[in-house]
Amino acid sequence: MKKILVTGANGQLGTTLKKFSLTTLGHWIFTSRKELDITNSNSINLFFKENEFDICINCAAYTKVEQAEKEVEQAGEINVEAVQKLVSACNEKQSILIHISTDYVFDGSKETPYTEVDSTAPLNQYGKSKLLGELKIQQNSNSFYIIRTSWLYSKTLGSNFYSAILKKAQNGDSLTVVNDQIGTPTNVDNLAAFIIKIIDKEPAKGLYHFSDEKIMTWYDLAVQILKEHKLTNSIAPCSTKKSGAVRPQYSPLISTKKF
Repeated sequence: MKKILVTGANGQLGTTLKKFSLTTLGHWIFTSRKELDITNSNSINLFFKENEFDICINCAAYTKVEQAEKEVEQAGEINVEAVQKLVSACNEKQSILIHISTDYVFDGSKETPYTEVDSTAPLNQYGKSKLLGELKIQQNSNSFYIIRTSWLYSKTLGSNFYSAILKKAQNGDSLTVVNDQIGTPTNVDNLAAFIIKIIDKEPAKGLYHFSDEKIMTWYDLAVQILKEHKLTNSIAPCSTKKSGAVRPQYSPLISTKKF
């Protein structure tokens, strides 16, 4: 039976994996920053010394896209330096590292969905930090899976685009939603199921893309949410604000790797 560590267990993906673990074979250890601070070498070394596991799923990340423009060091501490610490610890334990990355490593200049072999060129500090984390893994890890995903949302958990749109609509508000960013929104349940599949099948190590592969804008997704809940609020498209973090206008993900 595989022993599986999950960092960042209180986030959308960590919480969803916890739900999936109830019906999945394996001995799971879920840690928040309180139990395992991945930015602290002593915390990592002590935890890895006291616990045995075969796989580490790193769900911990700095994800505040706008704030990262001002908090470059903080983003790097979690998305780059902490990742390197996990790589070293997993190498020593001979454990597999499964790391979650993002479509924001791309600049959005393509006109077709991004695959695993496309060149990266992040536009903002968040994307840059996530790409540097990927490179730390690719250059130093003995055994890894990097899973890039996009526009992650949950229908039941926490604060995310889906819950924000639904709450506003249920309050009777009219909606204005960005219609010039194109991507592949991904239900966190489907990403969790993909990770479980990776654990079960153990395909060739390396980089994988995973998304729900339905290409749309944020406006399109908001319209879909309203239809799903039979809501009839006024909803209007708008353009992305020119200030703040620059986002890729086109970043759908598709995978060329099947298993």
